[in-house]
Amino acid sequence: MTDHDHPSGRRAAGRRRRCAAFLAAGALLPLPALSGCSSDEREASVSASQDIAPAPRGELKNGGTLRWAIDAMPGTLNAFQSDADATTARITGAVLPSMFTLDGNGRPQRNADYLDAADVTARDPKQIVTYKINPKARWSDGSALTAADFVAQWNALRGKNNAFWTARNAGYDRIGKVEQGAGAHEVKVTFARPYADWRSLFTPLYPRSVMGSPDAFNEDAREQLKVGAGPFLVRKRDTEEGRVVLVRNPKWWGDRAKLKQIVLESLPGDKRAAALADGSIDVAAVDQLAAKRVASARRPAGSAASRKPGDGNAGPQGDGAKADAKAVAAENAVLRGYTIRKALEPAYTQLALNGASGPLADDRVRRAVARALDRQALADTVLKPLDLPSRALGSHLLMAGQGGYEDHSDALGGQDTGAAQALLADAGWKSDGSDRQQAGQNAGAPAPGAGRAAYGYSDGDDPSDDRYDGGPYGDESAEDGSDGRGGYDEGADDRNPARGHAGASGGHGAGARPAAAEAPLSFTGAVGSEVQQAALLRQSAAFYKQAAAGEKDEAHGDTSSAAYAKYKRYKKRAARALSAAERIETGQAPHLPGSGGHPGSGGHPGARHVAAERSAAAAPQPAGDRAGHIAVVRKNGKPLTLRFVVPDGAGSVQLRTVGRRISEMLGKIGIQTSVQRVSDASYFQDHIASGDYDLALYSWPGTAYPATDARPIYAKPQPAPDGSLTVEQNYTRVGTDHIDQLFDQAASELDEGAARTLVGQADARIWAAAGSIPLYQRPELVATKKTLANVGAFGFATPRFQDIGYTK
Repeated sequence: MTDHDHPSGRRAAGRRRRCAAFLAAGALLPLPALSGCSSDEREASVSASQDIAPAPRGELKNGGTLRWAIDAMPGTLNAFQSDADATTARITGAVLPSMFTLDGNGRPQRNADYLDAADVTARDPKQIVTYKINPKARWSDGSALTAADFVAQWNALRGKNNAFWTARNAGYDRIGKVEQGAGAHEVKVTFARPYADWRSLFTPLYPRSVMGSPDAFNEDAREQLKVGAGPFLVRKRDTEEGRVVLVRNPKWWGDRAKLKQIVLESLPGDKRAAALADGSIDVAAVDQLAAKRVASARRPAGSAASRKPGDGNAGPQGDGAKADAKAVAAENAVLRGYTIRKALEPAYTQLALNGASGPLADDRVRRAVARALDRQALADTVLKPLDLPSRALGSHLLMAGQGGYEDHSDALGGQDTGAAQALLADAGWKSDGSDRQQAGQNAGAPAPGAGRAAYGYSDGDDPSDDRYDGGPYGDESAEDGSDGRGGYDEGADDRNPARGHAGASGGHGAGARPAAAEAPLSFTGAVGSEVQQAALLRQSAAFYKQAAAGEKDEAHGDTSSAAYAKYKRYKKRAARALSAAERIETGQAPHLPGSGGHPGSGGHPGARHVAAERSAAAAPQPAGDRAGHIAVVRKNGKPLTLRFVVPDGAGSVQLRTVGRRISEMLGKIGIQTSVQRVSDASYFQDHIASGDYDLALYSWPGTAYPATDARPIYAKPQPAPDGSLTVEQNYTRVGTDHIDQLFDQAASELDEGAARTLVGQADARIWAAAGSIPLYQRPELVATKKTLANVGAFGFATPRFQDIGYTK
């Protein structure tokens, strides 16, 4: 999971960079079900907006080191450069002044450590904001914070001097003058144009030694911050070791930092589970698998749920197995010292519809796509298993819980299949019924081997291998796209037909299944019921493998015990179910076998095991089975096929699951989707930013200042002199002059109620344009030592670094 705090007042410096990070890490933060958490792990008191184990400072120890995982070493320590990232923001939040911070609901709050007051003191003829600096506030070199620091930052960021390589100048370009006020501790900022988001400015505030010189701004501040004015200072930035060391600021005038030092350690997401298991890290944003590993460590050592994935699937345990068991027990002992903090992150996942060209250039087709979506069902998929509030997000500009949040999705309309089909028909996309007949002719009779190719098998794949073992967490199903073991390998979702790109009609002919070697795209359209049959059999096999593993554990190596006999029996049933599924997928079995006791057998419904039946019910059926009788709509004889680009990385399983469910929903109105999996590295730059997609899923961070920060995301693309299109950050290429005007008016409106109304109107117009469809607010999972307080899933809130510490 990507680290991303959202400190108060942070400009969108490096916004494009942060977007890329969101995309590459998994839009991208795919989070399957956190099933099997113990009751104390769930912590009923967890807030939806923040979970940081709050504790009074008096209950914390003085001293100690906090080892905090970061995604990578910061490219720069200058938050106003284009390659600033989440780590840059975390460091500057601890070592530099912030005039305003954010509370848990994303509301700006004056930071009393630096300001005694900050108010709009005049509106006519010019807006004037007067800052009264806390007289105690000093830089670590002993000099006081003064108006000179504000003046230097304005001059560097206002956009008048190209020698300063700034990311952008929003807000600073509206200032006409910055000067000292009535005394040494007063600063007056006079705006040439009114600016509603003035609280976003001068955060972080750099010393004039950085902002007063292009060389210091462009180069020196990238590598080091010699002077700071926060509870911590940067002691060392060690690129070879991959760590940044922060230490207490001896000249800090506020509440003394509880920790002696904070060590930010570069640690990729796929290595964090191991780091937690050996206790080498104290705080880390984690993915679903690592979170499950922490949860499972608290179960009894002998249970199947506590086993390491892949352990113990056959035969008595030998010395190697015993050694593995000891290693797992040792890891669990360490992991029991951690807990998972969870909250709704101030970021949302959206379905982007590229309106630049093709069918989606027609707003009726975009609206039809939007109205085919059951957004609540998609939100439930991600959030319900985590016991977080599950609701579809109703705004592009504000997160649920923020002041002024309103659901404006009615401007587009909710899920309505009939309305969606009518919109398609109005746009000329109609069904002639030919696909319905073709689907019926092909049902149950795929070409030999075609099924395996369509589901992502290569000739060397063996579907009976350990990828389909039962999970160590005890209550897994194929619902989450897992490999059945609690592991989320990046190919597992394609190897399970219940979760794969269920096959078939598309650009290679109606009803035809493209061979893997011939088609990089997998098509979701009309397929026969054999897909569902194979899916049920594979789910049954997974159940029996899990049951077999549990019985083997119970047998403790005693091959004469009843448990061991059950283990052998369940293992055989799993093998038979897998074999039957393979015969169906390769065209060797025209119907589901009616013997052999396989759960789900069509001829013997009473033989279906209750647990397997529940598993099948929980997993959504393949798109082709649900939509197989919906004819693909056509225009001038051409089927309506949309290219759905998704990231291919191991961390994007849940995102691909959401994408498949969207494809199923679109299939119900006659739209087929060609799903193209691309590498995480190329997903953003080569596809989203360049406009090489029809449909895509990616995330945007929330903001306390939507009139400023969200405008470039939804601004109408403008023609450039060379004939290209300048899109800023509007990667859907959908915008209107009216939306731009509303943003401009909101940014200039000093009456907060009126500004909020304008933002709401802009959001309603964005919904109506149907270029971006918000789905759900993303979950945030953070593993922390149980003894730590005031740290974890911060949500919108700005971390108060001086209050983080270990309990006594």
